[in-house]
Amino acid sequence: MFDKRLAEEGRPVRKYLLLTIGISIAGAFLAVAQAWFLSQIIAGVFLERATLKMVWHPLCLILAIILLKSVLQWSAEICAHEAASGIKASLRSRLIGQVVSLGPVYARGERAGELITVIVDGIESLEDYFAKYLPQLLLAAGIPLLILGFVFPQDWKSGLILLLTGPLIPVFMILIGKLAEKKSLEQWQSLSRMSAHFLDVLQGLTTLKVFGRAKDQARVISRVSESFRLATLRVLRIAFLSAFVLELLATLSTALVAVSIGLRLVYGTLSFSVGLFLLLLAPEFYTPLRTLGLNFHAGLSGVNAARRIFEILDLPVAEKQTSEGIDSQKINLSSSREESLISFRQVSLTYEEGETPALKEINLSLGSGEKIALVGPSGAGKSSIAQLLLRFVNPSAGKILVQGQLLETISLEYWHEQIAYVPQNPYLFSGSIAENILIGKPSATMEELKEAAQQSSAHQFIMKLPEGYQTLLGEGGTRLSGGQAQRLAIARAFLKNAPLLILDEMTSSLDSESEYAIQQALQRLLQGKTALIIAHRLTTVRQVDRIFVMERGGIIEQGNHEELMTKQGLYSRMVSEYRGEAI
Repeated sequence: MFDKRLAEEGRPVRKYLLLTIGISIAGAFLAVAQAWFLSQIIAGVFLERATLKMVWHPLCLILAIILLKSVLQWSAEICAHEAASGIKASLRSRLIGQVVSLGPVYARGERAGELITVIVDGIESLEDYFAKYLPQLLLAAGIPLLILGFVFPQDWKSGLILLLTGPLIPVFMILIGKLAEKKSLEQWQSLSRMSAHFLDVLQGLTTLKVFGRAKDQARVISRVSESFRLATLRVLRIAFLSAFVLELLATLSTALVAVSIGLRLVYGTLSFSVGLFLLLLAPEFYTPLRTLGLNFHAGLSGVNAARRIFEILDLPVAEKQTSEGIDSQKINLSSSREESLISFRQVSLTYEEGETPALKEINLSLGSGEKIALVGPSGAGKSSIAQLLLRFVNPSAGKILVQGQLLETISLEYWHEQIAYVPQNPYLFSGSIAENILIGKPSATMEELKEAAQQSSAHQFIMKLPEGYQTLLGEGGTRLSGGQAQRLAIARAFLKNAPLLILDEMTSSLDSESEYAIQQALQRLLQGKTALIIAHRLTTVRQVDRIFVMERGGIIEQGNHEELMTKQGLYSRMVSEYRGEAI
């Protein structure tokens, strides 16, 4: 089993792999020398009655060889694991970078637990492939040939037996490996499903408890775990069978060599020292082949994990130009004097081929300093426009212009520097409050951080916490209320101070006091900024310059509040439906 693409991943660390192989071959030479000296000493002592003084120097040489072999074996393992560590670090970095490049749209379409398993366990499973299997694959071909080079000059019959029986081990290894390949893949898939399901249960534990379904999910986890256990046992059963067969073949082959040597020693056609030398070399001939067989299943696990890793790495990512080819002065949003800062021209978007388009021929413009709002029923395409503007996805048709320049030609890193995004459900990371706010501007001082928190109406509740800004939050900000988490998200936007704001309105599920505090913070945040607001509560859109009403992926109305109310269209009906809280 040899995976060309995995082998290519070893190119950057090939010096370590070659060093591992070279050291192991040097160890094989020492094994031959040890067998030679040992056979000479035993023959001298038992046949020629040599004294200790006579064999003292050869014994010292054997001791030195044993010590040197130990050092070489240790060095080979160090080099092999160094190579594996370098490859794992490179692959993990590229894999995480690929997931980040694919963006939130891709991540939401995958099970988080399965992705975590690939990034963590999948990469780790490559350790044995590169540290053990791949070097051993070359050694299994090289060392037996090296030993045959010493055996044939001494006794061609023993060499012929080794030459004929040696290939039986890899042949049986491949035959058993074919059976193990499917079982190993099933084991990996079972592990991915179990990890994904367990993470889903943990994240949805509150919902499960409220609806009384926690025990049902516990039974499901037990069933999934049992499936993984059985899959693992099937793989281990084959691994044990493989080890038994390979050990049996090696033992029988060595016995065949021993019988051949023994018969010729009886008839006096072979000297004792040569016969003993050959007998000591026979196990060394089969050892690399047996070791390859033992590592075959570890290599198989690495190959199965690599399939999923390369599947993710091969996903197409939209081309992104670097800022080196862009004159950043041409897209300085904060000082734009153009009437149309951002323009959508006949933009359509389909997330997956064959699906209903999320957006259909959208024409929309956003002027410098202008505040526009997108309203409409769920699924109308409001969030898709934000996804396009954030460049999490690219248009299926049409084009988006920024100051007359195609958006996709602008450096993604530079473009994101121009945008502050405040989502409806902001994510807070495990860490301190200060660390979470500093995501907006990692280089900010503590004074700047506190000023941003005051502007977002977050400073007051932060100071009431046990350790203020250094208070540690759990994953997802579990210690904070929804309104508090949203104020921290607004603080990030204040700290970043970007010229373009994208706000996924956050007041739809808040109490009146929290809603008022956030509305005041948003008004301060919007001053002097260009903003795109996705509105859920119609009370928030009366202050914007223009309102775009969306339905089924298209814009069906636009204008300010008064103009749209006069048209008596969808917007007017939406206001009437929510009149109790909208006006």
